[in-house]
Amino acid sequence: MTLLLQYRKAFVAAISLTVLPAFLSGCLHPELISDSAKMTQGTGTPVLAVTETAAVGTLNLDSADDPEIWVDPSDSNRVVIYGTDKKAGLYSYDLNGKVIDFLTVGPMNNVDLRNDALELPVVVAASDRVGNGVRFFKLDPATLKTTDWGFAPLATSEAYGFCLGKTTAGDLVAIMVGKNGDVAQATVSVAAGKPVLTETRRFNVGTQSEGCVVDDVTQTLYIAEENAGIWVYSLDPATGSQRKALVSLPSDVLKADVEGLTLLRDGQKTYLIASSQGDSAFAVWRVEGTPVYQGRFSVFPGNGIDAVTGTDGVAALGGQVGPYAKGIVVMQDDMDTEGEALSTTRARQNFKIVDWKEVEAKLSLK
Repeated sequence: MTLLLQYRKAFVAAISLTVLPAFLSGCLHPELISDSAKMTQGTGTPVLAVTETAAVGTLNLDSADDPEIWVDPSDSNRVVIYGTDKKAGLYSYDLNGKVIDFLTVGPMNNVDLRNDALELPVVVAASDRVGNGVRFFKLDPATLKTTDWGFAPLATSEAYGFCLGKTTAGDLVAIMVGKNGDVAQATVSVAAGKPVLTETRRFNVGTQSEGCVVDDVTQTLYIAEENAGIWVYSLDPATGSQRKALVSLPSDVLKADVEGLTLLRDGQKTYLIASSQGDSAFAVWRVEGTPVYQGRFSVFPGNGIDAVTGTDGVAALGGQVGPYAKGIVVMQDDMDTEGEALSTTRARQNFKIVDWKEVEAKLSLK
């Protein structure tokens, strides 16, 4: 009996030292609880990550958010992956996940880029949560170094979602999605060597929104309304707030929150990928014509890398990217730990890299 009591005391002590502090932390600081509801893996078709980035430096907070990918058009082995720390700045990583640079420019939420814009080889831009506008950067293809170029105001309820696009005339367009669902669109130009914005339209999605992506080929703007679904707009400002729904919640395809959106071109095919944060999965559509739903995938633990859960931002790039012949998908991981099943707080966050060829095979996209 004495031995049994000793075991019981030891068990209670262990619980008090491990589970209880984490539980209380979650109760006192609900913002630290994983957006994935402590899921150990998602509900989509399993795929594995091939590598992952170093974790962002801001710990124990909802910090890592949105990635973007650049590959040198003349040498596919030269790759830069961007990742925002929405508490501190903008990271750039190489294809192995090693940090190239970190720009301490303050809270950057979403990031996007375009080649051959504004007479520059690469323009990178992000939503600046403090300035409430767009922070622009230059990527030097020769050195793979990114430098701060300047800030341009584009006020919304809070600078939150963000994406770039190009018109058929070649103009660069910036789309800011305010946290409350208010959207501002502007044309980007250069004056006195700095980026400036000329607003062209405003409209309201409805409720909290973030993810957005522009298909330059079809001149289509996709916006994710977190608790409602995905909306399809024209990039043409003259169309105002006209839209149609790609998918509406509740749905078996997406579970709120609907977060990041990205496009991947595979030859003549164009895929839209959306982050289903509520069940840690990614839904895929063919969208070069009438949209056709293709399936869902989730990143399971394997290759020495933990599962992806509670994703915010996601980015994809088709074609040769380093050793990946069909391209890659990069997504934020809400809890970068080896033991996600035991974790209740975001001790670390980072970005995972997935070979698109595996997604293509697992979802039978051929």
